Amino acid sequence: MPRPSKGARLYQRKDTGQWVIIDGTKQRRTGTTDRREAEAIFAGYIIDRGRPTGPSEPDQMMIADVLDIYGRERAPSTADPERIANAIMPLLDFWGELPVSSITGGSCRRYGADRRIYRGTPRERPAGLGTVRRELGCLAAALRYCAGEGYLTRAPEVKLPEKRAPRDRWLTRAEAARLLRAARSHPKSRHLAPFILVALHTGTRKEAILALRFAPHTAGGWIDTERGVLYRKAEDMRETKKRRPPVRMPQKLLAHARRWKRNRTWVVEYEGARVGSIKTAWRRAIRDADLPEVTPHTLKHTAVTWAMHKGVPLADAAGFFGTTVATLESVYLHHHPSFQEATAKALDGWK
Repeated sequence: MPRPSKGARLYQRKDTGQWVIIDGTKQRRTGTTDRREAEAIFAGYIIDRGRPTGPSEPDQMMIADVLDIYGRERAPSTADPERIANAIMPLLDFWGELPVSSITGGSCRRYGADRRIYRGTPRERPAGLGTVRRELGCLAAALRYCAGEGYLTRAPEVKLPEKRAPRDRWLTRAEAARLLRAARSHPKSRHLAPFILVALHTGTRKEAILALRFAPHTAGGWIDTERGVLYRKAEDMRETKKRRPPVRMPQKLLAHARRWKRNRTWVVEYEGARVGSIKTAWRRAIRDADLPEVTPHTLKHTAVTWAMHKGVPLADAAGFFGTTVATLESVYLHHHPSFQEATAKALDGWK
């Protein structure tokens, strides 16, 4: 009578010390002598073993599996894996136990409504419309990936909430000065001052500013104080839709940067360490400056708007701010001195 199978298990080889997975007559190397690493690999093996070998129909595959595949296989090669991880967590909370076939327009709307409910704690603030769109966009990308890689027969459509029109909120010179004074006046907000100055002078996005150093590195951009150029990303970083081209620094900002470089490594530092998040300091600064509706992205919007007020040619502005001429025309052109100038002059000549 044959022995009953012990099932899949981990075994440590005595000759090499490496852990292997034994499953019946099959063996698979883990490539590690560390027990914890081997257990993590073993857990992934068990998950993969339970998946069907061919494409699954939407009613046969769980959304949790779709997000797991996307997070493990695709996210590490993207420009911002952490952003995908942050989107996957709330998606799992809502969709994890449901099959892919449950994704409909109605369930997408229910997800948006659920994410915008206040849970009663500061860490569970209601998600904004933009956050909901980004999370559902991550779900749609995960479904497309699984369909393209042969895990799913087809990807159902994910209905995103309608995109709001761009807000036309920008800071006046006096408001910008007020915000800068508020940041400098509090010991725990002073690291915001370089952030605000870089954003207002170059229109660089928050994530790129927080990754800036004064020497080249692989995790982000750097400031060349000799040539006066701000590199928004590392040379080997992949380009995304939110482009990060190099930018020539205005002389006032360059003078600040040369002074900052004397005693710091990162452009935005707090107590000698890199700043990963400015949420708390930002809330304090906008409260003290009495600018409650202003966000970090408002600074980029302000920089572009000020450039339009000065009559900067659209092609030059597009290259400087890392955007397109089409975006400038649709969002900012009404701030430009030449906006509909010829038509207005023509109408002035009518009798």
